[in-house]
Amino acid sequence: MRRALIALAVTTSLASVAGAATIYPLDRATILAQSPFDLKVEFDKVVSPDQVTVTINGKPAEEILGKKVEFVEKEEGVDASAILIRAASITQPGTYTIEAKAGDEVKSVKWDVFATSAAPRAKNVIFLVGDGLSVAHRTGARIMSKGMTEGKANGRLNMDDLDRMALIGTSSTNAVATDSANTMSAYMTGHKTAVNALGVYADRTKASLDDPKVETIAEALRRTGKKSIGVVSTAEIEDATPAAVVSHTRSRSDKADIVGMFYQTQPDVILGGGAAYFLPQSTAGSKRKDDTDYIAKFRDAGYALATDKTELEAAAKTNTGKILGLFHPGNMDVTLDRDFLKKGTVETFPNQPGLVEMTNVALGELSKNPEGFFLMVEGASVDKMSHPMDWERSMVETIEFDKAVGAAMEFAKTNPDTMIVVTGDHTQSVSIVGTIDDNKPGPEMRDKVGTYADAGFPNYEDKNGDDYPDSVDVSRRLAIFGANFPDYYETFRPKLDGPFVPAVQNESKQYVANEKYKDVPGAVLRIGNLPRSADTAVHSVDDVVLQATGPGAEEFKGYMEESDVYRVLADALGLSPATN
Repeated sequence: MRRALIALAVTTSLASVAGAATIYPLDRATILAQSPFDLKVEFDKVVSPDQVTVTINGKPAEEILGKKVEFVEKEEGVDASAILIRAASITQPGTYTIEAKAGDEVKSVKWDVFATSAAPRAKNVIFLVGDGLSVAHRTGARIMSKGMTEGKANGRLNMDDLDRMALIGTSSTNAVATDSANTMSAYMTGHKTAVNALGVYADRTKASLDDPKVETIAEALRRTGKKSIGVVSTAEIEDATPAAVVSHTRSRSDKADIVGMFYQTQPDVILGGGAAYFLPQSTAGSKRKDDTDYIAKFRDAGYALATDKTELEAAAKTNTGKILGLFHPGNMDVTLDRDFLKKGTVETFPNQPGLVEMTNVALGELSKNPEGFFLMVEGASVDKMSHPMDWERSMVETIEFDKAVGAAMEFAKTNPDTMIVVTGDHTQSVSIVGTIDDNKPGPEMRDKVGTYADAGFPNYEDKNGDDYPDSVDVSRRLAIFGANFPDYYETFRPKLDGPFVPAVQNESKQYVANEKYKDVPGAVLRIGNLPRSADTAVHSVDDVVLQATGPGAEEFKGYMEESDVYRVLADALGLSPATN
């Protein structure tokens, strides 16, 4: 591989034509003024430096971006050339046309470079993500939590009372379908990207850590001011959604590297699961392949460490300004198991805090900063329980997530300069069609499914007033089903013995219905509509609902792309104030 630094000049005639295959950032990219990003042009063939011209609004790219151009004669594993400009930025807002020429072939894209309000609109931003949160999750959570009488809900979710709303498109740059990495990355950078990618444009090279980067919101906050940053999740903290706040990788599975990215950015509060990737490989249970001890590194950086609920309460009283809370080697147990059934891994990790407790600790710590803060809170297992179609667990997770929304709203009552945003990163194809009534006659469980007038109302109760149903296994419960699935046994009942595992691999490495549920009375084998490589349900392409309140929230309206949401966040935080 030969690399050289060149100043791009006017192109000369080519003996052989090579076209510019791709320009990153892509066409119609929205870029925050002054925000660093990598410009990359991938050519279809091998070319020489003197055959190439890249201009921005008619001027050499090097002149506009103020950075030297790196020419790569042959990219590793690719028989083609490329150019790179790392950590470039554009100061002035406006429309920019980027044109790459190689002989007679021309590739061009347009970028919208935007500035923000002259002064921040909000001191604090609380961004709450219900992973996979769909309309049916909200409906089911409201009915389970509040009840319904004569067709009217007996109460409202906290998120129901947020006064601004938009529908958000979630598709990725390489597919109409999507995952949590690129969706959350679009929220946190303003750039859409490919499935599995975080904070980068996914290029053609095999290496996952060399793709063209874009700035994350955490990096923008560190670059522009002194606000505190918090990341809270019930998943592994290295999982796609929390990782998107700080990360740059083509592969969301680079979890050990993502821990290093958290350390590089150092959010002031980090709470969730995923301890296995912080531990050196010599420690039992570690998932690292090196001897780096990130627990020790964070401690040395001034973080108070918490590994359970009791330690979290103690850490909140230390006044160190920084807390690292890791409460599980992997994903934390869900609310139904943690607080009610004591299933899953609760016996091994019995003192895990819930999302509401973590949110309150984060708010208490971050609000000590007079400059304000940005806090991301993820209810991760709305999605993680929807994949295996464990609908009761996913609905209870939605209730817990809504209670965290309530904590944010309570904080905003005494801190009105706070913007609250509540959304999903993508949807799940879940729908509520009526009720399942065990007292209906019929030899099969499907005979007990009531639709239309035959559905009536479910009989969940909340006698202790904690917003959770006293039992999910009531005699007349919501009939909840998914639109996509592998082969599995539909039991028409909550899974009280632990989270549902619908499909398992056979000897041919294909996923088939899990025989564990075959003999449940009334269980029905459902032949899947997904490829046999799928073990659970997959995300849907439906828009997500975003609701918000507080200063700047009026910009959320109509239909928006996830990358547009970042623009509203950046404006509220004043990350790039417009100047004359």
